[in-house]
Amino acid sequence: MIKVLCSTLLLLRVTLSVSAQSDSAQLPPMDKSPMDMSYYPSDYPILKISDKATDAPVVRVIYGRPQKNGRPVFGSLVEYGKVWRLGANEATEIEFYKDVTVAGKKIKKGRYTLYAIPERNAWTLIINKDTDTWGAFKYDTKNDVLRTSVPVITVKAPVETLSITFTKTNPGCNLLIAWDSTEVLLPVVFK
Repeated sequence: MIKVLCSTLLLLRVTLSVSAQSDSAQLPPMDKSPMDMSYYPSDYPILKISDKATDAPVVRVIYGRPQKNGRPVFGSLVEYGKVWRLGANEATEIEFYKDVTVAGKKIKKGRYTLYAIPERNAWTLIINKDTDTWGAFKYDTKNDVLRTSVPVITVKAPVETLSITFTKTNPGCNLLIAWDSTEVLLPVVFK
């Protein structure tokens, strides 16, 4: 009986090992532009699991993070005057957990796509209600909820990887987008 039990356990272990190996063979390769997520308040999920979150989340951005890799970015890799997915691969998504005001316009709680039209001195940032899309190939102005112009800030030290984060302001936060020697801020107001 013990021999049968040991043989059965060994067979089960081998089967699980082979199954695990075949599952890992199905995994996609690492993307050159990994996906990232930013919250306001910053580090909200970490604060939540450690029971230190004092405020509910207000906004979250999910985006692909392309790298400069020695290339000129704006005006070249990302063309001026054309709608850009604001990252790599899937279009950047922004989710508001409550109603907010952006550029004087009320935006309802919900999930949206965030696009940009970069220019040398200013960007047009677009909040669009069409979600779950790749790139900007199917972008449609009819789905725009907001279009606003924000000035370009030139930074001294180039940023290698596209970075999007939030900084606290009174009465809300700024969505900060930085890549290469360019930075833009989108003010978000909430109570």
